[in-house]
Amino acid sequence: MPSTLLAPLATWGDLDTWIVVTAALAAMACALPGNYLVLRRQSMMGDALSHAVLPGIAAAFLITHGLRSSGFISGETYSAIRHAAMLSGAIGTGVLTALLTEAIKKWGTVESSAALGVVFTSLFALGVILIRMAADHVDLDANCVLYGNIEGVIPEPFGPLMIPQEAIFNGGMLVVNLSLVAMFYKELRLSAFDPGLATALGINATLMHYALMAVTATTLVAAFESVGSILVIAMLIVPPATAYLLTNRLGTMIALSLVIAALSAVLGHVAAITVPPAVFGRLGFDSVVDASTAGTIAVAGGFLFTVALVFSPQQGVVSTIVRRDLLCLRIACEDVLGLLYRMEELRLAGDSNEIGKMLHQGRGIGWLTQRLAVGRLIRSRQIVAEPAGYRLTKIGRQAAQSLVRSHRLWEVYLEHHFELPGERQHRSAHEIEHFIGGKLQEKLADELREPERDPHGRTIPPSHSSN
Repeated sequence: MPSTLLAPLATWGDLDTWIVVTAALAAMACALPGNYLVLRRQSMMGDALSHAVLPGIAAAFLITHGLRSSGFISGETYSAIRHAAMLSGAIGTGVLTALLTEAIKKWGTVESSAALGVVFTSLFALGVILIRMAADHVDLDANCVLYGNIEGVIPEPFGPLMIPQEAIFNGGMLVVNLSLVAMFYKELRLSAFDPGLATALGINATLMHYALMAVTATTLVAAFESVGSILVIAMLIVPPATAYLLTNRLGTMIALSLVIAALSAVLGHVAAITVPPAVFGRLGFDSVVDASTAGTIAVAGGFLFTVALVFSPQQGVVSTIVRRDLLCLRIACEDVLGLLYRMEELRLAGDSNEIGKMLHQGRGIGWLTQRLAVGRLIRSRQIVAEPAGYRLTKIGRQAAQSLVRSHRLWEVYLEHHFELPGERQHRSAHEIEHFIGGKLQEKLADELREPERDPHGRTIPPSHSSN
């Protein structure tokens, strides 16, 4: 299977390299404004723009084509201004999308997502209609408009080099976006995280919003011919969203999004030429020899996002489960210590069976968690197992004493500030005792003037420093 999968790579040529380079440049250019859309929680605005700019692009194309057909401009002029006209149409439509969305939200008193849905679906439908109406009269492939044609990049003379026009266009857009991010890094950061503070500091957050929409629309056009109107959203949002799972620093997030975007392009094209023949060939579909590179780039981006979602050190599913289980285990350990301390106060033996029943019935701790907690406490020498049951060591007694002190101080605090029945106080203290550290414990004791007993008349253990 590995040899079958990698066999198509033996025919890798210059065209494949340029496909990957063009796709990487397009993905990286899109990822830069996408970072701020993700941070501003406006990812759907990016989706909307990727669809809504379609009528602007189509109108600009049709107008320039009409001017050439009627003889107002020459073929050379048409080739020179075509991309500029499409950029102008996209920028205008992008800003129009943002303005219409805000207007409908304000005047129509509807939520922003509903307003956005009305605007971008209407504009996208208008764009599709324009394309379908003109497809029979001009050289315009509707499928290419929607899905892109990155496999059709052709190196052309560029000085002494042969470089595809799409690579130059997307590379230029990447340089422009990098320059804008570098020049307006502080303004974009403040506008993304706190528009109110940005306004107070003299930064026009509204202007930054519309400027971001214009830059995003322009970037979408740059990637438009490569990956099409539909799949460009994957390049715009998925790499920044993946980077967002891996870091909480903006600079690192931007750098990671660029790396992830480029990696998605490489993995996407490799998968497009290797996976289909290896998979479908075994199923008897020998005619399937490749897949859409733009589509597989989106799939590769989704794969990288899934990997980050599962294995991210901070926000991943695995790390979240591990942290939750470790927290549950720590709480179970402290519950065992607290229970043994209270049993010592009542001069009761720490019978293991009785402790297990009390932990299960009173705290809902299962037998497996109990065994893990007891094993951890024994290994850390906080308790010892004896024939009569468990007994606290000196280290364990200090930890249990601090826990019980936090519990009873919190009950006194609740009695002073809230009118709660005793059972509610006790239940709240059972939950909060695990999260009251030494400093908060000292503040509670100072505010309550070092109480000696809790509302139930039980002695509040002294702090370690007073022992």
